[in-house]
Amino acid sequence: MAASLAFYRRVGVAFPEGSENEQHVECPLGSGMRLMLDTEASILGFYPDFDPTPGQRVAFAARLDSSEEVDSLYAELDVDGFGSKPPWDSPWGMRYATVHDPDGTHVDLYAMPSAEE
Repeated sequence: MAASLAFYRRVGVAFPEGSENEQHVECPLGSGMRLMLDTEASILGFYPDFDPTPGQRVAFAARLDSSEEVDSLYAELDVDGFGSKPPWDSPWGMRYATVHDPDGTHVDLYAMPSAEE
């Protein structure tokens, strides 16, 4: 839990401080959406057949304020072993990079083109 909370805080999710030892943690994202994290032990308590194999069952993206912020955050996360696809400019003008969280889920980092920021 602690590693996942630290990762998602770095990409801008405001999980409550001091929740690193909890079995379940959640953060409101707006419009009724919440990002909820559970430990494997917690999930096994209500889904005994749970298979924690990582996979791309969800897609996450973190909108950053600038292309420079995409590059900088990717570099920081890459040093810690979370890098996946280095920053690149999409054909539609956005700056993208992909990292993975401690459980292997891909998280896109992106910034809008300068004129739309």
